[in-house]
Amino acid sequence: MFVPSFYREPDSSWMVDLIRGNPLALAVANGSPEDGPFATHLPVIFDPETSGDWSGELPGATLLGHMNRANPHWAALETGSVLLLTFTGPHSYVSPTVYEKTPAAPTWNFTAVHVRGVVEKIDSMEETLGVVQSTVRAFEGAFGNGWDMTESLDYFRKIAPGVGAFRFTVTGAEGMFKLSQEQPGEVRERVRESFGQSACAYKRETAGLMSRLP
Repeated sequence: MFVPSFYREPDSSWMVDLIRGNPLALAVANGSPEDGPFATHLPVIFDPETSGDWSGELPGATLLGHMNRANPHWAALETGSVLLLTFTGPHSYVSPTVYEKTPAAPTWNFTAVHVRGVVEKIDSMEETLGVVQSTVRAFEGAFGNGWDMTESLDYFRKIAPGVGAFRFTVTGAEGMFKLSQEQPGEVRERVRESFGQSACAYKRETAGLMSRLP
């Protein structure tokens, strides 16, 4: 991912926060010349056993993910292979009307993190079940209503054979936080205020990140 210097993350914690807050990743891997690359949307969490409270640089962290075993992407995935996970955070269109100056050009403010790493496919059904349970705990805690999965564990065991779980060791990460940093301070502030007053949740979330800029 090409990241101009003024759009680089102010601190590595921004990338960790973006992944936690936007855990539906797009996993991309090389395919054959005939089929092209594989791309699969899947939920990803930090491994609670090794990286549950991770807050530093991403390289070295372990993530957990899973996909449908019927997906050709799973069959093509090999332990030791390289995978790219992309995460998209808050984003929104910026109209030149907000700038209050001419000439001007519209743009799109957005946030994204690209994480490269090595895959370890999980073969054990018990470990696969563990990944599913850990994912439920993480997402119920962050986005759900505290659902108790206890009475559904037998159902989980029935569907686990169709789940392809994997560990992902991060070897590199890049974050792009394009939040009007190229604009003069007063213009950037107008964009932030406009986004913050919008009914659009994406714009308000983007304004929140703009407020965190140094």
